[in-house]
Amino acid sequence: MRDTRESRLLLVLLISIAFAFITMDIRGGDDSPLDGAREAAASVFGPVEEGVAGAVDPVANAIAAVRESGERHDRISELERENAELRQQLGSDEHQASRVEQLDELLQLAGAGQYGIVGAQVIGIGAAQGFSWTVTIDAGSEDGIAQDMTVLNGDGLVGRVTTVGPGTSTVLLANDPDFTVGTRLEGSEELGFATGRGDNALDVQLLNQQARVEEGDRMVTFGSAGNKPFVPGVPVGEVVSVDRTTGDLTRTVQVRPYVEFTQLDLVGVVVEPPRDNPRDSVLPPRPEASGDQAAQEQEQEDQAADENPEESAGDGAEDAVARRGEDEEADGDGAGATASPAVSASPTAGASPEATEATRTAEATGTAEATGTAGATEDDEPPTRS
Repeated sequence: MRDTRESRLLLVLLISIAFAFITMDIRGGDDSPLDGAREAAASVFGPVEEGVAGAVDPVANAIAAVRESGERHDRISELERENAELRQQLGSDEHQASRVEQLDELLQLAGAGQYGIVGAQVIGIGAAQGFSWTVTIDAGSEDGIAQDMTVLNGDGLVGRVTTVGPGTSTVLLANDPDFTVGTRLEGSEELGFATGRGDNALDVQLLNQQARVEEGDRMVTFGSAGNKPFVPGVPVGEVVSVDRTTGDLTRTVQVRPYVEFTQLDLVGVVVEPPRDNPRDSVLPPRPEASGDQAAQEQEQEDQAADENPEESAGDGAEDAVARRGEDEEADGDGAGATASPAVSASPTAGASPEATEATRTAEATGTAEATGTAGATEDDEPPTRS
């Protein structure tokens, strides 16, 4: 259709008519004169619209799905992110509960030993410091930490401070081969030196080769002069095996430490030593042994005696010597009580002049007591002159 003057006039006329109908419809409100025409048009064109929509909707839906696929992918990603955050929060709650438990155990141990501690968290492990078994903690000189201080956690001895910075410190762990600490055996108080092996075990050399030690015996730190680098009474570990080799000057036992060195998190640095040596009071109470455990311990003792008969024989000989000494002491007391009247009596009382002269001669030679006793016992009655 060409753009002519007639077409322009027709377009203007149609627009004017449309505005006129719209004005009439708005002014009419609910009683609009165009309602009848609207209903007639709906009844005519409604089926046509439904048919066209049925044919066009699948295509439109496909286009909409393609258009919305990006939004759905973003929504899925958002839901996955929220799920990950919820899981992380759940794991964080479990970790937080674990840390609360560790802190509680640490405070209980410090309270039992009367140790003044500064709490710290492990923030670095070993590799940054070389080939030694070390960890880095987030406490330093600004927190009162100094070199050669004891480090512990709720289970027992962790190590000692080797280097100190303003906000961090390096701790040499007790399982390091260069680590050595003095130990004391629970009950018998036998002394020794524990050395790390590079794994979760310690070798302890007891100074007494004849020391009685069995599996399950427990050890604590002996303590150092001035309480550095070690304070006394910190739990070290439990004996798991005993080297029964004879002939050495020391006895070697293997100890399983209470601390898991690969699971360290919260630790405490002892900045104030105890006023009194806690000795074995920091060790946890032993569980009550059942009948089977008691029988097993007795069997282990019998086995130890069979494996080391020389030590058992030596102990038996010592007991026999002690009993013999007690018997001899008792016999000596009885003999002294029996001989006292004879010794205290005068050896010349009631004796003849010849006996008196013999007695004086015996006294000159240093045997007066024996001669007097013999004279008193051989002569029941004093001799008379003929």
